[in-house]
Amino acid sequence: MPTSPPTDSRPVGTGASGATEPDGATPSNRTVLKKLAVVIVGLTAVLTVMFLAFGLPAINSGPHHVPIGVTGPKAATDALRSSIGEHGDGAWDVTAYPDAKTLTRAVEEREISGGFALGQGSVTVYSASAAGAQTAAAINSMGSVLATGQHARVTVHDVVPFPEDDSRGAGLTAAALPMIIGGSMPAIALLKLFPGHSGLRTRVTGALLFALAAGFAMTAVLQFGFGTVDGSYWLTALGMSLSMAALAIPLLGLESLFGFAGLGAGMALVMIVGNPLSGMATGAHWLPDGWSTVGQLLPPGASGSLLRANAYFDGTGAAGPIAVLACWVLAGLVLVLAADRRARKSATTPESTTAPALGTA
Repeated sequence: MPTSPPTDSRPVGTGASGATEPDGATPSNRTVLKKLAVVIVGLTAVLTVMFLAFGLPAINSGPHHVPIGVTGPKAATDALRSSIGEHGDGAWDVTAYPDAKTLTRAVEEREISGGFALGQGSVTVYSASAAGAQTAAAINSMGSVLATGQHARVTVHDVVPFPEDDSRGAGLTAAALPMIIGGSMPAIALLKLFPGHSGLRTRVTGALLFALAAGFAMTAVLQFGFGTVDGSYWLTALGMSLSMAALAIPLLGLESLFGFAGLGAGMALVMIVGNPLSGMATGAHWLPDGWSTVGQLLPPGASGSLLRANAYFDGTGAAGPIAVLACWVLAGLVLVLAADRRARKSATTPESTTAPALGTA
């Protein structure tokens, strides 16, 4: 008698191991769903952090301990200092100067952002739009209010203005993102063209040469194309090259030592944190104290400060940003050397561990 073929008595939805699964939810499908959930949650978290990083500085922007000066009769200057101290909420730090000439020199040497010369029936306002357009506008507005309250005439002097070809400094603001993206390009492009440990030195050399060429090219566009800067081309270009190296070399070092995860973390730090806290468009004093300090310790913020110093103030105030950027370049080179040492060590280890034992065939 013919026998019927054996049938699988497991219930519908039972997996190969005998475990019951919901319809269509095999182990492989569950793995895919978990990965998808992690990706979605991770991307949402990154977007939220990015939104906070860009939004909070904008919401909390304004003068924060901006150094300004005042000169004039002692009674008038004391009254102004007392008024700003009581009602300024830490926005302004006021210093008295003996005369308008000394106050003007302090603006030119970046000791203060602007100030007021109080006279009989007159208020003279000194500002520096090249040091920060928003700060200069706030100082000018304060001078107008002060003159109105005293029924005095007001005169405004822009001690360090932007060049006439770019009187609003639009090119300076536009330079921020290309600088950051430009610093990331060598780490990505050179990695693709010269992968592996054998191409490490080539990548470092390429990144340094790129920083030099890009610095001079971007400065040429800003100075001769846009008319945004009018200082010494060579000084500004060298500063820009240092800025590009301070962005490119650390990213290259992070990638060399930690792979794609290191490169991604470095780019996130520079773009999500460094960019909105750079103060490139406003100047550092337009951000809250803690945020402006962090921003100036990152390459984008230090690069913006160095560009302002070289382009508009003949290098005055450049020492701090140069030190910060040099430390980032040095840190990147240390990471590269660590990656090189690890690769060399791993290359020699197999030879010593695989050597045949004494007496073996």
